[in-house]
Amino acid sequence: MFRVTLLAALAAAVAARSLPIGNSLATRSALPTSFKWTSTQVLVGPKNDGRRIDGVKDPSIIQIDDTYHVFASTASDAQGYNLLYFNFTDFAKAGEAPFFYLDQAPLGTGYRAAPEVFYFEPQKLWYLVYQDGNAAYSTNADISNPAGWTAPQHFYSGTPALIQEGLEGGYWVDMWVVCDAKNCHLFSSDDNGRLYRSQTPIENFPKGMSEPVIALKEASKYDLFEASTIYSIGNGTYLTLVECIGANGRYFRSWTSPDIAGPYTPLAATEANPFLGLNNVDFPSGPRWSKSISHGELIRTNVDQNLYVEPCNFRFLYQGVDPTVESSGGSYNALPWKLALVTQTNSQCSNGTLR
Repeated sequence: MFRVTLLAALAAAVAARSLPIGNSLATRSALPTSFKWTSTQVLVGPKNDGRRIDGVKDPSIIQIDDTYHVFASTASDAQGYNLLYFNFTDFAKAGEAPFFYLDQAPLGTGYRAAPEVFYFEPQKLWYLVYQDGNAAYSTNADISNPAGWTAPQHFYSGTPALIQEGLEGGYWVDMWVVCDAKNCHLFSSDDNGRLYRSQTPIENFPKGMSEPVIALKEASKYDLFEASTIYSIGNGTYLTLVECIGANGRYFRSWTSPDIAGPYTPLAATEANPFLGLNNVDFPSGPRWSKSISHGELIRTNVDQNLYVEPCNFRFLYQGVDPTVESSGGSYNALPWKLALVTQTNSQCSNGTLR
């Protein structure tokens, strides 16, 4: 189950080099100003395998041919956080996929959380970016070999001064890398309403990250909380998503920009009109099992460092939780987060063609 040939993975990465970045279909006009989604019921949760995991959360997902590769955090009130990997070919059977816990790889034991995976084409290496108290990464020549992830290395020698200044009452979390033709950019959050960005020339990556700057800022920390993801949607346009906390649970705001560095223009950016949230997600196959639409990722079929996603028929793998448990006031680390899939239902594209 874990093995997909390296040749297939590399073929997908090479194909990504000729993406339709400048294609007229891949423009901001392909994005609506409001979104509608349907959600599955729970697809993946903790297994009864002796690991005593309370929650599976923070998924990063890519698709290579017919196989979905997922990296996620394991959360445990007793044991803290680490990472896991699994793959599958059918979402209906995703819950049956065996877990490989990455503390069995050289990536090792200890606090690791909130992964992002991509193929860095200039080096012919897979990168797994995550938090371990710093902004960390591991590499692997073969995504289908979960035992091959290297020991953690860091983008910074410690917490950058600007971020440290903003951390009172917050945490430095959720690192995210996206590259353009010249630079690779590293984003992170402080749970205090600030989104930070650093950069380094693509030929230097992963070394040489600049001192962070504030990319986005809100007066209320809940309006710009964590779990940022940034994607290219073509024609020089970028889509930024950030998880927020509202009156009815967790949801995502969105912005577009002509450059990874901004400026950022709100798209669907309120709790009433979110990119993803309680107000625009239906549950046609059963009860609304989660009010929070929390930390997750758009499914990428183009897997390289440009993080291109076709702005049509989005699918987003997210973490949710039983709302009665979420509101119970217990330990956050003990919440039984589980994974489900939302699918956009009001795309302005059909079979890759603008309507």
